[in-house]
Amino acid sequence: MKQIGVGILGFGTVGAGVADGLLSHREVMSKRLGVDIALKKIADLDITTDRGIKVPADVLTTDAPAVIADPAISIVVETIGGTGIAKKFVLDALNAKKCVVTANKKLLAEHGKEIFDTARANGVDIYFGASVGGGIPIIRVLREGLAGNSIESIHGILNGTCNYILTRMENEGLPFDAVLKDAQKLGYAEANPSLDIDGFDTAHKACILAALAFGFQPAVSDVQVEGIRNLAGEDVRYAADFGYRIKLLATVTRQGDEVEVGVHPTLVPFSHMLSSVNDAFNAVMVKGDMSDYTMYYGRGAGRAPTASTVIGDIGDIARNIAHGETRYERGVPDYAEGAVKLRAAGEISSKFYIRFLVADKAGAFGTIASILGGHGVSLDAASQKAGSVGNQPVPVVVLTHKARTNDLMTAIAEIKATGVIGAEPVALRVL
Repeated sequence: MKQIGVGILGFGTVGAGVADGLLSHREVMSKRLGVDIALKKIADLDITTDRGIKVPADVLTTDAPAVIADPAISIVVETIGGTGIAKKFVLDALNAKKCVVTANKKLLAEHGKEIFDTARANGVDIYFGASVGGGIPIIRVLREGLAGNSIESIHGILNGTCNYILTRMENEGLPFDAVLKDAQKLGYAEANPSLDIDGFDTAHKACILAALAFGFQPAVSDVQVEGIRNLAGEDVRYAADFGYRIKLLATVTRQGDEVEVGVHPTLVPFSHMLSSVNDAFNAVMVKGDMSDYTMYYGRGAGRAPTASTVIGDIGDIARNIAHGETRYERGVPDYAEGAVKLRAAGEISSKFYIRFLVADKAGAFGTIASILGGHGVSLDAASQKAGSVGNQPVPVVVLTHKARTNDLMTAIAEIKATGVIGAEPVALRVL
């Protein structure tokens, strides 16, 4: 049986999980794959801290370049994260004609073209199944399982931290800040949680999904991204009154020769399957022209789930090597081929939830409705959420029919100028 050597760069949460899986499941993997996958080296600056697994002493090293150069290693696994030294090591490995497995969504979203061009130039594989959805095999689904489909849309809950926070805000009526502190104590959120709660972790993943589905990877800086940092508890409650649950959704949808890509807190109907995805779980719903809707659900992060997907990628590459050819040599592209462009955020149409604080005076709401209608934004439902106390502004919530984003924003700017509302309106998309 052919043996394939593996080197891991990074011995943190995911790296330790991959090492544990390769060591403990080596025999069963060899039976399933017909190839012996041997963990040769693990490189990290800290090789003394106990990671809870037993690793032979000669496997650990602080010399990552030596791991990349080792002739006994055919697959390099990058679990460092970020776009600094991780990018250098990935490019070095590819240029050394080593196949690479990574879960680094930021690296792929921001430098994907350079990475894939380098892999192609050297005739080696790069797999990235755990970069989106952790333990959910959504990358494999888009690459292989739905290969016979033209993808029409993708909607995903792709950040467990945000989903955990939103679930507790709804179920327990807690404010955002209180739940965030709990999430940090439990290890769901980082000490600096901005990448998660401001939506950029989800945006990196959305850009990768767009590339896989449509052959076009937008720059993260060109994608409209809204997080949940400023989401108020009353909006969670008011959305429920209308039969909706708020989720941070990544949306990737094709409209002709344009692709809509965005990340927004979105009202999802109680009846929709994504609405029932709670706590730190992730889910992705894909609509194909042949498959119709399919949904993929599981743990989107964590040591074991992410390591499971990484190890699956290692197995695929090892089997390719054993048969003497890479995906590139077989002419299989990393991303779908497509001739599309990113639709401008202002041109995207959606239904909207809007919360106004309306002045307690005759005709105030009529003014709002008239201005909205004048810009092509028609109302589907409206509700006054509290009675006036001492001539204070009254919360009024409306749901609109589908409207163009630019039209809505123009209408809101005009409404603000009239003085009939008492604070900045809140506008959220509705799925």
